[in-house]
Amino acid sequence: MDSMEHIKDMYGKYVLSTYTRQELCIIKGEGVWVEDITGKKYLDFFPGWAVSGIGHCHPKVVRRIREQLDRILHVSNNFYNELQPLLAAKIISHSFPGKVFFANSGAEANEGAIKLARRYGNPGRYEIITMEGSFHGRTLATLTATGQEKVKTGFAPLVQGFKHVPFNDISAFRAAVSEKTVAVIIEPIQGEGGINVADGEYMRSLRDICREKDILFIVDEVQTCMGRTGSMFAYQQYGIEPDAMTLAKSLGGGLPLGALVVNDAHKDVLPPGSHATTFGGSPIVCAAGLGVFEAIEADGLVENAAAMGQYLVDKLTGLKRENPVIGNIRGKGLMIGVEIGMDDASVIAEECLKGGLLINCTQKNILRIMPPVTVQKDDIDMAMERLGQALRKAGKKT
Repeated sequence: MDSMEHIKDMYGKYVLSTYTRQELCIIKGEGVWVEDITGKKYLDFFPGWAVSGIGHCHPKVVRRIREQLDRILHVSNNFYNELQPLLAAKIISHSFPGKVFFANSGAEANEGAIKLARRYGNPGRYEIITMEGSFHGRTLATLTATGQEKVKTGFAPLVQGFKHVPFNDISAFRAAVSEKTVAVIIEPIQGEGGINVADGEYMRSLRDICREKDILFIVDEVQTCMGRTGSMFAYQQYGIEPDAMTLAKSLGGGLPLGALVVNDAHKDVLPPGSHATTFGGSPIVCAAGLGVFEAIEADGLVENAAAMGQYLVDKLTGLKRENPVIGNIRGKGLMIGVEIGMDDASVIAEECLKGGLLINCTQKNILRIMPPVTVQKDDIDMAMERLGQALRKAGKKT
């Protein structure tokens, strides 16, 4: 087996340095646990940026993939693929009547949503409104849509036709709407932006304005989908339906799978030849996606996310009483942000790593905690014990 030093050396020689990597090489995962190259095990409470949202190597996903491996891995989208409509039907049955376009990632799903909006408004309407603090991807169009300047540095000139307004501010949205506005794209919970939760009245008002002015209401559920927030999709907690939504992360159970879901009223906006992908919706990733739905349905994982999310918040609230550095605790289900009264809370995430717990620090002072929806109370108890230790160690250093 290669050493950590050899792997780092190989990265340095052959892999573009577009990431700031932590001192960890993961080689194995099962459920809420991962193992590094030295054999050390970690509780993973931020599994693959929520990609492994039902846990690492879930048996139902692995079984589906193994069965498909012996059949065929790729089918051109110019032909029929028996698994695509099965997975599309699952998505529609859990959301709203419409049709699905399969992609490879959340960024690609959002690109599809942008093209849907542009095509719908062509030629006179093309402006898309997104929110400050949002994150929609790293392609040129999706990073332009993203409401954070840090991802745009060095990539000008950017794509025209995007406006950004403050999150949870309906007056700002109303003021930004013009005769050129064709769509709004919003995350029900801003993930990378710091676990900022959209207010219920705000979301309903957005939906009403969009309906009144024939503006496409598009929800970015790339990080909030597949039971993460205590419902299959986060928009369902607001009593509304979007015109379109984008999915990825947990949808593929660990494989690269994204989706653009379009309601019946707009299902014909993108006709044949207007949008395509070479790899999107291959049999192997659709098999994985079907395994994800099978696991969620059979094991009651949406309900588990809601229950364990409340348990996690209760435990974090207990930690807050012991650690004044902890501020606001916010989120829904198992998508939790913990505000830390420090200029740079990454030191706490680093101490967690040393102590065998994987979490994320975003926006410098928000700890992002998103365990798989399979998590149990014992896992949370152990994670909170390790987080408490990390808080104490980080406090001594600062």
